Amino acid sequence: MAKGKVTFKEDSCKGCELCTTVCPVKIITMDRSRINAKGYHPATVTDMDKCIGCANCAIICPDVVITVERFK
Repeated sequence: MAKGKVTFKEDSCKGCELCTTVCPVKIITMDRSRINAKGYHPATVTDMDKCIGCANCAIICPDVVITVERFK
């Protein structure tokens, strides 16, 4: 199975939480301990080792703040 790395343009995240609903391995959450430049809790990955690189999060993000890299 492919592995992936997810990165966020955190200061552009509006906290809509759509990415958290489509992650098949449930590793994306909202970071409730921080607030970004727009005043929202940004999305974050809790366990990058579990990322399968599916890119569902990047596809659903309305503000294009998520980048997914896939590794073999």
